[in-house]
Amino acid sequence: MIKEQRKKRIGVFDSGIGGLTVVRALLEQLPEENIVYFGDTARVPYGTKSVEVISRYAREDAELLLSYDVKMIVVACNTVSSVAMDVLRNNFTVPIIGMIEPGAETALKVSRRKRIGVIGTMATISSNAYTNALISRKKGVTVFSQACPLFVPLAEEGLDEHLAAEIIAREYLQQLVSEKIDTLILGCTHYPILRKTIQKVVGENVVLIDSGRSAAKQVEQYLERHDLLNSQQDRAEHLFLVSDVPQKFEELGKRFLGRSLGDVKKVEL
Repeated sequence: MIKEQRKKRIGVFDSGIGGLTVVRALLEQLPEENIVYFGDTARVPYGTKSVEVISRYAREDAELLLSYDVKMIVVACNTVSSVAMDVLRNNFTVPIIGMIEPGAETALKVSRRKRIGVIGTMATISSNAYTNALISRKKGVTVFSQACPLFVPLAEEGLDEHLAAEIIAREYLQQLVSEKIDTLILGCTHYPILRKTIQKVVGENVVLIDSGRSAAKQVEQYLERHDLLNSQQDRAEHLFLVSDVPQKFEELGKRFLGRSLGDVKKVEL
């Protein structure tokens, strides 16, 4: 029974393609694990929608993954992680890990002067989820937040190191730089694609935190603690699902995942 539990997939969902950076971190951290990923490409973006709509989408995404008999769910969407984690945990019994807590905990560990910046979608920033997670865990922390909506299309269009990306990054990040932050949380799964440009703008002394990588480590710790790590010798299986335009997802996905996705399947919610 335990052996069968270990072989079950890790379910991962996001509003679209950005969550593949979280899958990438999971593949690096846990290469033996089977993964099923769902990108809700028919309803992207989530970051501009109301809390009620985001919560409904999140429940439907989780229900889809549960139909694949997953052993846990990773919410690879900072927007959902910011506003709908309680909704998910109150409706489902499967273990659920989001982006906020892992990212905040890592930032607090590495921050020297406890001056931490957070960038994300408008919904993530407006929720104050990262700010609340940081200040509730450590006294004396000062948090500076900035929404960076144009980073998403820049990442998807492959303009992450283009001059336009640098100009926009300087516009978005100049206030955070002036506040002398020493740590910056990349609070959107698209933002690691722009890592080089963001680092150039904020300077080498600012530590960038990829919440997806932090979440992958937390997933490993959870599975290890509950004896659910997959130890099978067979090659791990990775299934990619979308709610619309699988061809475009497949084309863009390689940049985010760092490898070919293979066939991408369209599913109905």
